[in-house]
Amino acid sequence: MAKRILHDKYFKLAKAEGYLARSAYKLTELDSRFKLIRKRSRILDIGCAPGSWLQVAAERVGEEGRVVGIDLKRVDHRMPSVVFTLVGDIERTAPEMLTEPAGGLFDLVLSDMAANTSGHGDDLVSARLCRSVLALLPGLLAPGRGLAMKIFEGQEYPGVLRETKGLFRDARGFKPKASRDASREMFIVGKGYKGPTVRRPDAADVARDEIAGADIAREDSG
Repeated sequence: MAKRILHDKYFKLAKAEGYLARSAYKLTELDSRFKLIRKRSRILDIGCAPGSWLQVAAERVGEEGRVVGIDLKRVDHRMPSVVFTLVGDIERTAPEMLTEPAGGLFDLVLSDMAANTSGHGDDLVSARLCRSVLALLPGLLAPGRGLAMKIFEGQEYPGVLRETKGLFRDARGFKPKASRDASREMFIVGKGYKGPTVRRPDAADVARDEIAGADIAREDSG
C-alpha cells in the first residue's frame, strides 16, 4: 500500500501563503476553471471550518461582497469584515438566518461538507448531505446563480449529478488537482440555477379536489 503523503506541496503552500488548510486551493482551482466568484457577490460556505474557503471567497468578492459560513464547529480564526460565521446544523437552520447577514439570496452556494470518514459507507453519507443541500437551494440561492459541492464517488454519485443537472442549466463533476490522488472526492458544479418550480396540478389532482369539495358540500348541507 502506498504511503499517504500528508504534507504535500499544497499543505506547504497553504502555510506559506497564510491559508488555514490546503483545501483553499481546491476552491481557487474551481473558481479559475468555472468562474464561480464575482466581485460584490454573496456567498454561502456550508461546512466552512476551519475557514480556508472563507478566506479565498472573501479575497475574491472584495469589500462590497458578503460571505456567510456555517459549520458544526466554530471558526476561531479572525476573518475579514465581509465574513459572517455561525455554528449550526445546515439542515436545522432557517434559511433566513443565513440570507439576512448576506442581505439577500446568495449568488453562490459552496459545500465542502463531509462526515468523519470511516472508509465504509462514506459515499452514501456524502450523497445524503449533497441531497440536503439541493433541497435547501430554493431558500438560499438566487435564480441563475451557481453551486459547488463536494461528494464522494460511489453508487449514488451518478444519481446526485443527475438531480443537480435537473436544477441547473449546466452541471458537471470535477476533481481539482489539489484533491489527494487517493481521495474519492469530487465536486459537482452547477451554473444557471433554474430556481424553485411550482408544480402544476394534473388531471388527477383536479379530480381529487372536485371530489373533496363535493364531500364537504354534502357534509355542510347535512
